[in-house]
Amino acid sequence: MASKLKQIGLIGIGIFLGAALTLNYSATASREPEPLPIEDLRAFTEIFGKIKNDYVEPVEDKKLITEAINGMLSGLDPHSAYLDNEAFKELQVGTQGEFGGLGIEVGMEDGFVKVVSPIEDTPAFKAGVKSGDLIVKLDDTPVKGMTLNDAVKRMRGKPGTNIVLTIVRKGEVKPLTITLTRAVIKIRSVKHKLVEPDYGYVRVTQFQEHTGDNLVSALKDLQVQNKNAPIKGLVLDLRNDPGGLLNTAIGVSGAFLKPGTLVVYTDGRTDDAKMKLTNSREFYLRPGESDYLRNVPAWARTVPMVVLVNGGSASASEIVAGALQDHKRAVIIGTQTFGKGSVQTILPLNNGTAIKLTTARYYTPSGRSIQAKGIVPDITVEEATISASEAPRLEVREADLEKHLSNGQLDAANKDAGKTRDDGVKDEKSKDDKAVRPKLEPGEIVSKSDYQYNQALILLKGLSLLQDRKD
Repeated sequence: MASKLKQIGLIGIGIFLGAALTLNYSATASREPEPLPIEDLRAFTEIFGKIKNDYVEPVEDKKLITEAINGMLSGLDPHSAYLDNEAFKELQVGTQGEFGGLGIEVGMEDGFVKVVSPIEDTPAFKAGVKSGDLIVKLDDTPVKGMTLNDAVKRMRGKPGTNIVLTIVRKGEVKPLTITLTRAVIKIRSVKHKLVEPDYGYVRVTQFQEHTGDNLVSALKDLQVQNKNAPIKGLVLDLRNDPGGLLNTAIGVSGAFLKPGTLVVYTDGRTDDAKMKLTNSREFYLRPGESDYLRNVPAWARTVPMVVLVNGGSASASEIVAGALQDHKRAVIIGTQTFGKGSVQTILPLNNGTAIKLTTARYYTPSGRSIQAKGIVPDITVEEATISASEAPRLEVREADLEKHLSNGQLDAANKDAGKTRDDGVKDEKSKDDKAVRPKLEPGEIVSKSDYQYNQALILLKGLSLLQDRKD
């Protein structure tokens, strides 16, 4: 198993603007290739020749082949994709937590770029770009007809330069025009605060290379802020966390679980797609990295915990929430998560390009498939809403994406029951309700008016009181 994790490969959460993709050290198993469909290949070559000879303008062979590859992969699911040389290099750089761009996690739907989530403290977030927005034009160029890679390339550029996004938003009569200034984005993925004596708050905004050791440093600092006394209750906030590196998700989970505990497993068609990943050092450490979990404060593995999630919590954040929930290590509060539970392996090609191919599904330790379902909270707490005539903020989940990979388990259950059912649970908010995003004061990392956070803190105090009585 360890040898598998040392081979190069990446597991992605979908392409998003300059942001990290989930990392996994895996490779596809070698096996006998299936016979090629000769008749279909003949049809392909015939079409290729027709385009070369009859299209209104000359087309280079390389362009036709590239577009054919793009079509093959994008037609499978929203997360499989072809990465040219530039996109492959940018993906590798993006996992380091510093990149150029706008700060938007995006996918593709109906030929348009759909915003999954703006990344906190980035130009997109500050300009008011929202989850569910459809980007229909980049400057004066329509998005329709572009591949996702092409759209991402156009949105990236030299820091300090501007780009105009034309956005269609549910509830708005006319398209919105938003001018963004590109920036070198440095994301501080772990933020923490001693919110009250004995009670700590940690927010993970994204899972990057150093998120695990940054988390441990945050836990240690909380104890220092608490006059070197152990923390009695901890809120872990994973809301709007789009995911990131798989090994880091294992490390973050491992900070709160006993060593050797199963965090997540994957299942697919090949042997290498079947993995059981525990919080053992071989699965969360990169080569040459010191074991940061050795420095976790003892209280971190026993302290009462509440984990906050919502529809923007995806991939790696769902792995952490699912592991802590299955092991009854924390109470999960909020709303159903995004449901990105498929594994994308990056397979490098000989010419310096790569393909990002869906190869497996994620499962929580108890065997629940995350794909198109997500993590259902132990206690559902909606965001605070106000009555409004305009439509609510659009909740976008994996199950809403065109051609999303099915859950697998739900399909089997529905077949046995002779019924059909959607993979995801739709948002049941009233059309007259509008979610309110709490405003942060300067220097704050969580708003005092954040309803979900306040409910988590109330529950946490109750859990802490119960543990004190047991002790």
